[in-house]
Amino acid sequence: MPLGGGIAIFSCLAIIILASAAIVKYLIVPGHLNWLDESVTIHAAGFISKINHLMLILLLLFILFFLGLWDDKKHLGPFFKLVVQFMVAIAAAFFADIRVEFFIENKIITSLLSAIWIVLIMNSFNFLDNMDGLSAGIAVITSSILFTAAALNGQVFIGGLALVFIGTLLGFLVLNFPPAKIFMGDAGSLVIGFFVALLSLRTTYYNQALSGQWYPVLMPLIVMAVPLYDFISVTLLRICQGKSPFVGDTQHFSHRIRKHGFNDKQTVLILYLATLCTGLGATFLYQVDLAGAIMIFVQTIMVLSIIAIFETTAGNEKSQE
Repeated sequence: MPLGGGIAIFSCLAIIILASAAIVKYLIVPGHLNWLDESVTIHAAGFISKINHLMLILLLLFILFFLGLWDDKKHLGPFFKLVVQFMVAIAAAFFADIRVEFFIENKIITSLLSAIWIVLIMNSFNFLDNMDGLSAGIAVITSSILFTAAALNGQVFIGGLALVFIGTLLGFLVLNFPPAKIFMGDAGSLVIGFFVALLSLRTTYYNQALSGQWYPVLMPLIVMAVPLYDFISVTLLRICQGKSPFVGDTQHFSHRIRKHGFNDKQTVLILYLATLCTGLGATFLYQVDLAGAIMIFVQTIMVLSIIAIFETTAGNEKSQE
């Protein structure tokens, strides 16, 4: 099974972003495309002001892509990969402003917190790449929810990046959905995780909070509830068994659910639906009062509890046999 999916994902993102930047800088801004509607050109100046950050993001994406490609070929040690991931994440947070700034004004603190989140999401989607179509499909769902939040808040730049990312992944899913004809490898999963983390950190939540409350800033946690559940649960399982949390096995929640007799396609669709359930609730978080926010959090916990019950029941059935 070829592992070239990561090459296609990174190449598609890089080509479209670079082409878009070139069109805006060399054609739209100088006025060579003055036949375009003002609604298209009005954001050109703002886009140009972000060019340096965008080029840095592409450079960091390339580093992660190369790291993943190298790992796919040579099987690098987990600690080396983790060090590189943190270096990339810190650079993104500190120099490209890919960081959270809610209620904290210290750039060093927000950069460190954001770097931890970026590495966490990267590894969550890397862990999800254990079954055909799972990582890419859940990335499409979570990114679509984040795109909705960005669009509602009028964030054209972030919304545009989200659409490019979603389109890239949908093209890949044509060949990666069960039964897969191609895999993404770490070269793809690290790029996907980084991009989802980027969208989650640059989408504005607090300013769109019509209820005037603080809890909309927790929207990314709800959107990412399913990937984070898998990452945390499988990490704890491996640690409790005295194993390295970075050594792959078949203890992911997708494998545990499949013990019920579901095939890969059914398992993936179950987890898609679980992600949709938590994500759709998150889209209403900024519109509700405290009681509504509590209900959304409770719904998220209930969805994860259903997954946990599935897993536990499967384990008990196996032990009884």
